[in-house]
Amino acid sequence: MNKNLERVTSKAMLEDLLSTPSKEVVKLFTEIEGDIMFLGVSGKIGPSLARMAVRACQEAGVTKRIYGASIFASDQERLQIEQMGVETFHGNLLDSEFIQSLPKAAHVYFLAGMKFGSEENLSLTWAVNSFLPALVADYYKGSSIVAFSTGCVYPLVPVDSGGSLETDMPQPVGEYAQSCLGRERMFEYGSLQHKTRVCLIRLNYAVELRYGVLVDIAVKVKNRQEIDLSMGHFNVIWQGDVNEMVLRSVANCESPAKILNITGPETLSVREVALEFAKHFQVEATFIEKEAGTALLNNASLAFQLFGRPKTAPRQIIQWIAHWIEDGMDLLGKPTHYEVRDGKY
Repeated sequence: MNKNLERVTSKAMLEDLLSTPSKEVVKLFTEIEGDIMFLGVSGKIGPSLARMAVRACQEAGVTKRIYGASIFASDQERLQIEQMGVETFHGNLLDSEFIQSLPKAAHVYFLAGMKFGSEENLSLTWAVNSFLPALVADYYKGSSIVAFSTGCVYPLVPVDSGGSLETDMPQPVGEYAQSCLGRERMFEYGSLQHKTRVCLIRLNYAVELRYGVLVDIAVKVKNRQEIDLSMGHFNVIWQGDVNEMVLRSVANCESPAKILNITGPETLSVREVALEFAKHFQVEATFIEKEAGTALLNNASLAFQLFGRPKTAPRQIIQWIAHWIEDGMDLLGKPTHYEVRDGKY
């Protein structure tokens, strides 16, 4: 998929790539019954995820109501999502009355979360990441729920370990990661109490051409900024591949809740990726610190057994990002803070 595509030349082309459903997603939508709700639909992943669902329904020839709830940043943002074919609801998900005003849906994708700036407002971080999931788990107890979590709930592991497995005990470092484990526990509690079928997605890291770890490294190389090698290794996965796996995860919801790591199969080196971008930009990469022997890494073997391996390789994404930045295309300006080792985001 996309192996012969050298360059992504527009936002429309990018959004099409991110939301093109595979034949497996289309088949899934012929098999599942009922409507779909995306909670937190206006975030980084939500729009392309919801659009893939809409396109899958169209290609499958099935009719489903697809809802999206969020605090939309603007009327324009809301309109863009509505134009995809999503019925939207504007409101604060922390407001229990707003939650209870939302339509019921057979399948719920929970995308809401707080990371950026979490250290500056820890009470809000816990509210969004732990209290809100409790509200959702209660209101949508009759639904199947796929909830985004994060690989940050795992400890740092040896670089040559292959990454943490779903069976490994969580050891979250810092309050952000602890609050994310709190999110999981609330959905697990709801799953046990109400027999709700749940799948918890431990993701790190989704990337596309406007944000993500690869963009963070590329921008620093292009601007001749020093690259910190302290967190010297990482995993990534193309957001289009994430969207496919997450949508298909609804068929793997269970009670008690199922945990699923989603990431790419490669353990990437910050140094090597930076040097690759330096070659593209014809500049010299500058490094500080040394690679630690541990890093935050996931092992997504179980997801590959269920869904197959990601279709878009890191080398392809690096090439696309290099051209995207060279062409002066828009970036989201939301750094991932992948280099953080103490959990303080």
